Amino acid sequence: MSSTLTQDDLPLATHPVQAMIQPPPHKRAHSGPLLDRLFGWAAKGAAILTLLLLLAILTSLTISAWPAIDKYGLGFLTRTVWDPVQEDFGGLVMIYGTVATSLIALLIAVPVSFGIALFLTELSPAWLKRPLGTAIELLAAVPSIVYGMWGLLVFGPVLATYVQQPLQAALAGVPYLGAFVSGPPVGIGILSAGIILAIMIIPFISAVMRDVFEVTPPLLKESAYGLGATTWEVVSKVVLPFTKTGVIGGIMLGLGRAIGETMAVTFVIGNFNQLDSLSLFQAANSITSALANEFAEAGEGLHQASLMYLGLVLFFITFVILALSKALLSQLRKGEGVKT
Repeated sequence: MSSTLTQDDLPLATHPVQAMIQPPPHKRAHSGPLLDRLFGWAAKGAAILTLLLLLAILTSLTISAWPAIDKYGLGFLTRTVWDPVQEDFGGLVMIYGTVATSLIALLIAVPVSFGIALFLTELSPAWLKRPLGTAIELLAAVPSIVYGMWGLLVFGPVLATYVQQPLQAALAGVPYLGAFVSGPPVGIGILSAGIILAIMIIPFISAVMRDVFEVTPPLLKESAYGLGATTWEVVSKVVLPFTKTGVIGGIMLGLGRAIGETMAVTFVIGNFNQLDSLSLFQAANSITSALANEFAEAGEGLHQASLMYLGLVLFFITFVILALSKALLSQLRKGEGVKT
């Protein structure tokens, strides 16, 4: 009898064909769908929690500010009086100071940040790109109180001596323009606060712009250069349209930082609760500065409620700015592809 084994005599596990169709060993039930559901619930819970926190902040501000809202109504926004002794309050000076300093900061910071981002992404030599970018980003690590002290002790006297006094001498007697540079040459006021804020937000805006410029596909830029476009044409016709959402987001990030800044503005804005003129060198006040200076000493009652009313106004200013930025982005997206 032959001892040779045929393929059919092999065990089932060693049969080549049947081994491939043999069912796999029993495993635990796959937990992927369950984990997906848990992750979805966690993400939804985080979003709902954020909305609830926002609603809670808005509700607490409204409740705390209700005595001032009940007494002044919307007229609080147009009143210039701020007299804690007589308990007579209005928020126009603080609102004007907040908006004016933030706009000045944006007018200075956006072009400078755009130039920095453009240089780092398109024009800078390779050996300079990294150290220069790092140096600019380090400005964001400087504490705001250091900016405020530097602005008060160093920048303020320089601004008064070499900017305000020459402008006052040159524009003396000129209608309207002379009023914008009037005031005692002490170097503190709306313009000084706006410049300090611009220096503080430049690292944020330029970093975002640089990052979004770098994500532009190189093929698009190289194609434009190949067609004979200049650097400015490539940036304006290719890079900016491709990255407009990120650019506007960076600007809004800087604006939010400018509106919410407290200590640096407190040092250099002057903390003056009257609006005597529209001079850029006029000492004024901002919402955050007023809250920082007066909230600890404000007694319960109308004074504290008025400060909370200012906080509520700041909340709505931020909300309006974000809503306008969303509307602007929506309009830009609608216009895509219209012009060819």
